[in-house]
Amino acid sequence: MLPWILSIALTLTLLFLLWIFLIAPKKPRAAQLAPFRDRAYAHRGLWGEGAPENSRAAFERAAERGFAIELDVQLSRDGTVMVFHDYTLDRMCTKEGRLSDFTAAELGKMPLDGMETETIPTLREVLETVAGRVPLLIELKGESGNTALCPALLDTLADYKGEWCVESFNPLLLQWFRKNAPHVLRGLLWTDLGKEKRDGSPLVNFLLTRMWLNCLCRPHFIAWDHKYPRGMARALAHRMGAASFVFTIKDATAYRAFLNAGVAPIFDEFTPER
Repeated sequence: MLPWILSIALTLTLLFLLWIFLIAPKKPRAAQLAPFRDRAYAHRGLWGEGAPENSRAAFERAAERGFAIELDVQLSRDGTVMVFHDYTLDRMCTKEGRLSDFTAAELGKMPLDGMETETIPTLREVLETVAGRVPLLIELKGESGNTALCPALLDTLADYKGEWCVESFNPLLLQWFRKNAPHVLRGLLWTDLGKEKRDGSPLVNFLLTRMWLNCLCRPHFIAWDHKYPRGMARALAHRMGAASFVFTIKDATAYRAFLNAGVAPIFDEFTPER
């Protein structure tokens, strides 16, 4: 009887250690995290009232009011880093098709949300607008293992004097930064992909939801979807040193509660009081 009990105990211990290995984050250095903690992030800029999401006007409005900025990046057909959320153009532009099918010059002529004065910006244009006034939280867009965006982003930011970090739902993009630019603060975006009914491989979505692919990228922080309760994996990652961000907060009460708890809120659809 005793050997069986010991065998079961050993198996459970090994499974627990394997779980720890899979979800473990990389604890950021205090100096590495300092510019980004205790900050609120305007989701795609402080948009609305004549300033479309991910536009230069929305970023200018956020920067002048002192809010850090969350924005999205992906590559144009000719390899330029563009600031745009959707993979397709039809929601924000009159044009149809995937952003990656057009050159930067073509995208730069496309009005955002029907506004002729605001077109799809390059990241370089956004950097000129923000000019280091507030930190940038840059979401890496990508649905595959293609990491071409990562070196292009790093090159674009090479001479930028402001503070910036990266986040993504795709651990392979973060893995590139882990290997090639470990000094860059990196964060894993998390949601319950099953409940969100996201497209893609059911197996990959299962692994991502349970954070079992953290081992690829060892995130410094977890940016989690506020709609879902804090699960065991996220709680343990936090205990092991991962910083905590939360998205997307749409009311002042939740915003203030998260900020007071030391969780960086990514907000939109309202302008918080400073």
